[in-house]
Amino acid sequence: MPRLSQNLTRAVTVFLSTTIAFSTLAYLAVMPRPREQFFQIYVLGETGRAERYYPSNNPDIRVGEVVRWRVGVANFMGSIQYVAIRVKLGNSTIETPDEANLVPSPAPVLLEFKKILMSDETWEFALIWAIKEIVVSGNVIAPTILDINGMNVRNGQVSALAGHNFRLFFELWTFDPQTNTFTFGWKTLKESRIAWLQLWFNATSSAVR
Repeated sequence: MPRLSQNLTRAVTVFLSTTIAFSTLAYLAVMPRPREQFFQIYVLGETGRAERYYPSNNPDIRVGEVVRWRVGVANFMGSIQYVAIRVKLGNSTIETPDEANLVPSPAPVLLEFKKILMSDETWEFALIWAIKEIVVSGNVIAPTILDINGMNVRNGQVSALAGHNFRLFFELWTFDPQTNTFTFGWKTLKESRIAWLQLWFNATSSAVR
């Protein structure tokens, strides 16, 4: 049987290599790319935008003064998700959530809001709050009762010098069907991630007249 010439052998090799390369590109073109799985969390001010978070744009919140925010969560996980937003009260010394170790803040939970979200659904709800009662001990101020969406919420742990640098944490938790519990953040095929926000304010001893 005659042997293929060197030029013909080279031509066949180039043809096969090119065919394989084009076949691979065609396969990648028609196959859907893996979708990134994530959530978005946000807090808007009283205008429904990222502005005017405090009455008169003043973060010094007096007793009885009403603050209006809108909290939102968007589900881009590609599946139905059961989520919770945990609202926590902190000061300047309480640790924030640990991004490296995926650990939530140790600040006490004031309220928790839960919702089942369809894929690509955005959930937005009003968070209307006010300080109803404070306790002053020397230079230390503690907001002991907050009105959040019409509910009296008690705080017995968090205080601050002169009432400065309080903050509200908003942490995203998701339901894990394997453990039947809510966990901080969420898991994808590649990694675990967390999402949280914080807004600062001062609690003053002056009541609204």
